[in-house]
Order: sequence, then structure tokens, then C-alpha cells
Amino acid sequence: MKRTTEKNLMVFSGRAHPVLAEEVADLLGTQLVPTSAYDFANSEIYVRYEESVRGCDAFVIQSHTAPINQWIMEHLIMVDALKRASAKRITVVMPFWGYSRQDKKHRGREPISARLVADMFKIAGADRIISVDLHADQLQGYFDGPVDHLMALPLLSDYIKDKYGSQPLAVVSPDAGRIKVAERWAARLGNVPLAFIHKTRDINRPNETVANRVVGDVKDRICVLSDDMIDTGGTIVKAAEAIMNDGAAGVIIAATHAILSDPAVDRLKNSSAVEVVITNTLPVPDEKQFDKLTTLSIAPMLARAIREVFEDGSVTSMFDGHA
Repeated sequence: MKRTTEKNLMVFSGRAHPVLAEEVADLLGTQLVPTSAYDFANSEIYVRYEESVRGCDAFVIQSHTAPINQWIMEHLIMVDALKRASAKRITVVMPFWGYSRQDKKHRGREPISARLVADMFKIAGADRIISVDLHADQLQGYFDGPVDHLMALPLLSDYIKDKYGSQPLAVVSPDAGRIKVAERWAARLGNVPLAFIHKTRDINRPNETVANRVVGDVKDRICVLSDDMIDTGGTIVKAAEAIMNDGAAGVIIAATHAILSDPAVDRLKNSSAVEVVITNTLPVPDEKQFDKLTTLSIAPMLARAIREVFEDGSVTSMFDGHA
């Protein structure tokens, strides 16, 4: 009997964001594996692959977007189907990690839902996770296996530097907790000045903060206000207003994950920001597009990471030693 040792890369997509998955597969020089997926009358999800996956190196792409519980469940079922069909290695590609904000207990009797998501994927059969801009670095330790934490900072900062680099810039962190990320932004943009927003949050009222004041000099500068995600937009818009009130020449909002729950689009459209720059880790439907919005594709980064994992290369090398 002749035994083959040739590896077989196969890319799979759920129904949450097929456009991104198709772009990734195209960059890898392959096609998405034909998959039957549909909902039963009671909303249970059915998944079946239309060709053999035995012995393959499987990469299962699914964006955890709204309705988030449905798409996480579909993602888990896809992994389970691969495991039971004898895939050799299963890598979960979740550009946005669902429930990532629930990464610790703020009060007693609360869950740590981000850890629960990681545990569910491990039990389903995942060997590895690839994700982009985790809400908290400790999420890498929640999964019992390798986690490749990709960063959109090079993609976003290069775009902003090319477009606005001739003007005086500053980087503003939306809160003190993201100062380290803001420092990387400042370095990427040419060691520009750094400031942050001092804010308060009521733990009993989700998605609400008060931007108190800007700490640092932003006067007469184009300020880059960066965050990992925009949900309802309240925090980031209030921060932009505080920056403009402090004498900034303009504000550019940059975020990796555009959740854009209502009323985010209206808030951003009517905000003082001159541009809102995001990536396509999550789908942004036509009704949520607006003139100030610029979307950059994360697909080349995901494709390169998948290629490095498949070829047993180094994902860390993608970030010049910082990942």
C-alpha cells in the first residue's frame, strides 16, 4: 500500500460573511469547499460538506456577527462535522471573536463568556484559532491550543499615513487601558505625539461611557482615534467631540471591527470625524454604508496567516517580530 504524505489545504465558510471567505480562498489559489447549510423550521442548523475532507488541513472561516449566537453555533457545528469526517487538523478562523468583551468578572455571579466560547470550540474539535485584534490579550490563553493573534494596525496605519502623513498628526487612545496599543500606533505613524481620553463607565449601563477630558496636547493636529471595535458608536463619537473641543484640526476614527449596532451609523455620520476607517472582519451591509466610511480588506492578512500555518511557517514573522 502506498501512503501519501502530501498535505491538503481546504477552506470552508459559514454563512455569516461569505464574501470575505471567498476573497481569502481566492488569494490562497483555491476555492471554498461546497457546503450545504440551512436552518430547520425550529431554527436548528444543519451542515454537510459536499466532498470528502478526510486527512485535510481544514480552515473554517466564520465572522461572529449579528445574529451572533446563530453564527457561533453554525461555526461549532461546522467544526464538529469536520472532526467526525476525519479532517487531520482543524483551524478555526474567527476574524472577530464573539463575546470577547466578556473576558473577566467585573462583579460576582457573572460569566466569563469569552472563555466559554474558547472551550466550546475545543470540545467541538478545533486544534487552533486564528483571530484579529482580540479585545484583551489574555484571550490567547483561554483556548487550549495555539492562538494566532493577528493585528490590523499595519493595514490601518499605513492607509492613514499615506493619506494624512503630510499633516501634523497625533494618536489618541479612547481610554487609559489602550495606551500600549496607541503607543504602537504613534510609532507606526512616525513617533507622533500621544494623548488619551479620561473616561468613566457605569457597569450597570452597557455601551455607555462619559468622555471627561483629553489628557495630552492635540491642538492643531489631525488626531487618529483608534479602538478595536465600534459597537453603538457612543464612546468613540463622544471621544471625537472631546478632542475637537480641545482644539484639534480634525479627527480620524480607526477601528478593526465594525459591529455598528444601532444607532452607530447615525452617530458616526453626524460626528465631527472627517473619516471612519475600518476593516471587513465583519460584514457591513449596504444600508450601513455612509460617505465618511472607508473599508480596508483584512483578507490578505488572513490568507497569509493561513498559508504560514499550513506550511508550518511563522505567523509571528508577519509582524516584524511583534505579534
